Amino acid sequence: MRQRAARDQKRLDSGAVSSPKDLENLQHEIVSLARRQGDLEDIVLEIMERRESAQGRVAELTDRVASVQAKIDDAVARRDAALGEIDGETASVTREREVVAGSVPADLLKLYEKLREQQGGVGAAKLYARTCQGCRQELAITELNEIRQAAPDTVVRCENCRRILVRTSESGL
Repeated sequence: MRQRAARDQKRLDSGAVSSPKDLENLQHEIVSLARRQGDLEDIVLEIMERRESAQGRVAELTDRVASVQAKIDDAVARRDAALGEIDGETASVTREREVVAGSVPADLLKLYEKLREQQGGVGAAKLYARTCQGCRQELAITELNEIRQAAPDTVVRCENCRRILVRTSESGL
């Protein structure tokens, strides 16, 4: 467009166009080209402003993504550390369980393992304040009386969930 306007201006200035009508048309075309060039420059400026705004938004979003990724990395590191601790505790408790299981009579251990399998991993439950901690049911007075009268080394079971009841000083007997 600039080249065309420059070419037309050169023709106008050179005097090569002698017809008044052609001169008027040429001048009109130069004005029209200048107006069109101004419009296009305005459009280019608007596009440049939008581009600058978009680049700013991209930078802002990039910073936010980096911040979120840092939080994710921190959470993953904490999760991995917690899993490491849990694995360590599991190994320790497993060793302790093996030691304790070695001192339990075989028939009682067999019953415990059977109940544990049936009850979703818990074969024995603490009797606390007259309540079985396995099924969270309060035992009836007759059951409590039977448990009170049983010898300390007798295996007692909950009538509701059939788990082995572990009696302590907090049992409420």
